[in-house]
Amino acid sequence: MRGLRLKFMLHLYGWSSRVYANTFKINKKAWGITKIEFLSYPEGTLGKALGDFYSRNGFDVMPKLENHDVFHILTDTDTKIQDEIAMQYLLLGNGKLSLYLFAMIFIGGFIFPEYFSSYMQAFKKGRNMASFHEIEFKVLLYRSVDDLRASLTLKTNLITIK
Repeated sequence: MRGLRLKFMLHLYGWSSRVYANTFKINKKAWGITKIEFLSYPEGTLGKALGDFYSRNGFDVMPKLENHDVFHILTDTDTKIQDEIAMQYLLLGNGKLSLYLFAMIFIGGFIFPEYFSSYMQAFKKGRNMASFHEIEFKVLLYRSVDDLRASLTLKTNLITIK
């Protein structure tokens, strides 16, 4: 039964993320940076971390959704489906409100209720971080990942560009 739930949720997530990028992010521009270009950023930077993230997970850049991948890096959230759902809870805790977020929380919470305690931990983690869900991270690709993470967890103002 878990395999069927997983297949359904993976299909829904894959389909909905493409629809989300093409419908709700219509005015947002893709960064126009390839996985190989991300890998050429200096070690320790956000840009390099993105390249490593894509390589390690076997992903390609999804245009207009690059910020979401940054969220994974800065919050140290994995990419398994239950972690993607937890990411939405974390973003809700961080103050993000969107139809997509609420749909993922509702459907994911219903399909995978056994992870509810980790979803609540993610929500609390998001509440305890500086607000980051509206930051356009493209301008911060040369910044240190460690400094960016520290600024979020310490709620300092190291991230000043939105």
